Amino acid sequence: MSPHTITALNSDDDEINLKNPEYFINRELSLLEFNRRVLDLAKNEDIPFLERLLYLCISSSNLDEFFEVRAAGVKQQINLNIPASGADNMTPEEVMKNIGLTAQELVKEQYRVLHEIILPGFEEIDVRFTRRESWNEEQAKWVKEYFENQLLPVISPLGLDPAHPFPKVMNKSLNFIVSLEGKDAFGRDSGLAVVQAPRSLPRIVSFPDDIATCEHEFIFLSSIIHTHVSMMFPGMKATGCYQFRVTRNSELFVDDEEVDDLLRALKGELPQRRFGDAVRLEVADNCPQNMIEYLLKQVNLSWDDLYQVNGPVNLERLKEVYSLVNKPALRFPFFSPGKPSALKNSNLFESIRQNDILLHHPYESFTPIVKLLQQSANDPKVLAIKQTLYRTGSDSAIVKALVDAAKAGKEVTVVIELRARFDEAANIGLATVLQKAGAHVVYGIVGLKTHAKMLLIIRREGQSIRRYAHLGTGNYHAGTARLYTDYGLLTSDPTMTEDVHKLFLQLTGLGKIVKLKKLLQSPFTLHGTMMDYIQREIDHIKVGKPARIIVKMNSLVEPQIISKLYEASQAGIKIDLIIRGVCCLRPGIKDVSENITVRSIIGRFLEHTRIFYFQNAQSTDDKFDPKTSLDSAVLLLSSADWMNRNFFKRVEACFPIEEKKLKKRLFEELQIHLEDNSQAWILDQKGQYNLIQIDETEEKFFAQKALLKAMSKLAMN
Repeated sequence: MSPHTITALNSDDDEINLKNPEYFINRELSLLEFNRRVLDLAKNEDIPFLERLLYLCISSSNLDEFFEVRAAGVKQQINLNIPASGADNMTPEEVMKNIGLTAQELVKEQYRVLHEIILPGFEEIDVRFTRRESWNEEQAKWVKEYFENQLLPVISPLGLDPAHPFPKVMNKSLNFIVSLEGKDAFGRDSGLAVVQAPRSLPRIVSFPDDIATCEHEFIFLSSIIHTHVSMMFPGMKATGCYQFRVTRNSELFVDDEEVDDLLRALKGELPQRRFGDAVRLEVADNCPQNMIEYLLKQVNLSWDDLYQVNGPVNLERLKEVYSLVNKPALRFPFFSPGKPSALKNSNLFESIRQNDILLHHPYESFTPIVKLLQQSANDPKVLAIKQTLYRTGSDSAIVKALVDAAKAGKEVTVVIELRARFDEAANIGLATVLQKAGAHVVYGIVGLKTHAKMLLIIRREGQSIRRYAHLGTGNYHAGTARLYTDYGLLTSDPTMTEDVHKLFLQLTGLGKIVKLKKLLQSPFTLHGTMMDYIQREIDHIKVGKPARIIVKMNSLVEPQIISKLYEASQAGIKIDLIIRGVCCLRPGIKDVSENITVRSIIGRFLEHTRIFYFQNAQSTDDKFDPKTSLDSAVLLLSSADWMNRNFFKRVEACFPIEEKKLKKRLFEELQIHLEDNSQAWILDQKGQYNLIQIDETEEKFFAQKALLKAMSKLAMN
């Protein structure tokens, strides 16, 4: 079955099966389509040039991770003869075939963008990547000295013969396959060698100012190696030198039923990540066929796994230029995140007691969260702090505040998710630091990732104890708080904070499922309640009440939820889905999803908020006016997307926004995203995304730019 066609069009006599596999888009192919949209931003002339370079780099790193995790998983399914498991019913073999077709298109387009847009654009801003045949005499001399002084002492060329078999090249490392003529000092003449580029050296090298022919002149490390490769093999001649790179399976395997110490088990697994099974081979497009066949055999891959590239095998390395070229006018304008007036009081506890406070990052500052922890560490009234950490960054002010609190004698409990993909090593380090400071560190629930974003502070005030909580849609990471859009709620609501307390007891102790009054949680109540909310909208519209659903999140995959949304669409409910990444729902199918619109917004910031809106009209004359409809409407924020793993395999938190002013604000910000006509793509029923097109009379409107203007201080260049 093609992923881009629907054959089962419904006739009036057909009974519609909302679980029909043709109504579902394959998850892996949807993820590749997201990466295509990221790459499209590198072509967008409305975006500053150096930012367009970054989008090209991001599309390359995204594709790397896709092969390391998603494609690797599909290959494992094939090897284990696992049948089709997704709602789309595509077999792993079909999925892998379509991955290859789509990924080959993406790679070809990446290098077209490099050669036709990025490199010519560099020339226009006095930046140049000079090819080795264009070096002048002085530059050639400098390159030779660089090779002899910087490269040759640390490089280890490997001649291939029975005593020196093909090396286990590291995941995503830069390597060269070299063909040689002549015999070495021991009479060996295998004719082949592998050169592994030192990881300690930059992949992009700047010419010194005194020999540069423009403001910024760069050469690739690969060009230096190509030029002087023969010097690594004295008395022999290199007749060919070709870049290659192997991408490997980077998933870690830990058997939850057998492991008695998760931290120790992960420490043992981490070194193996670099040497997992190969899933992709990239080679220079001028590499001879016989050498390609040799490389494929050595890494146990087929021609279907081969990607031939015209340029550096790792485009992501070009992001070094972004920091090396100091041209602010070619970047997004600098901005200072805003700060709500409710937080002007230096005593944050007093501010939170007065009203719930909603923060929208990066438009509003993440600093109040850090300051709240810092105040808690130094406040003698604070008795205990509990927090979940998923990704925090290597030099985290959050962690420092927790360490200070523990050293000050407060009860500090931190739930660290060691298995946060690609952050495992950092989280192991954080756990060690916190434990040394005297904090209680736990690793959540066996078999479930702890993905909830929660902070609880217990404070003695007079003769009573008061709890303060922060609940968020994103990580406690100051760096990503400037790059990802996320919401955070600060509250001292007794019921809400008691629910947070109960969730922490579940994570750190043992016991039965506890009933929560306001919060929803995975894996227990979130999925069922979302299904109930959708059903309630269906029930309302059937008795003549208005009904509406708006959902904003990263991914929509879970098939029961999708089928329920189809049912709601059939009932006539208008449904707007703002899904940045993966979406397995097909909108626009006659009699199935005609009332569903799916849009994806991709821009300066990574859209990461999860917002769920259900109108929940209480009367038949509700006209869907925010001023009259929001009192009964349900508005929730969550750490969870609507995916199988978030509903059933993770500990997640979903929390309501109840104050009328905050509900109105959230609803209005949803409307802003629905009005975007600048960087919004609309999904069609074939699984393809089309950038919204406007005519010359219409004014461009970009949601992120509007929110920046409204909430932050934007420095215009």
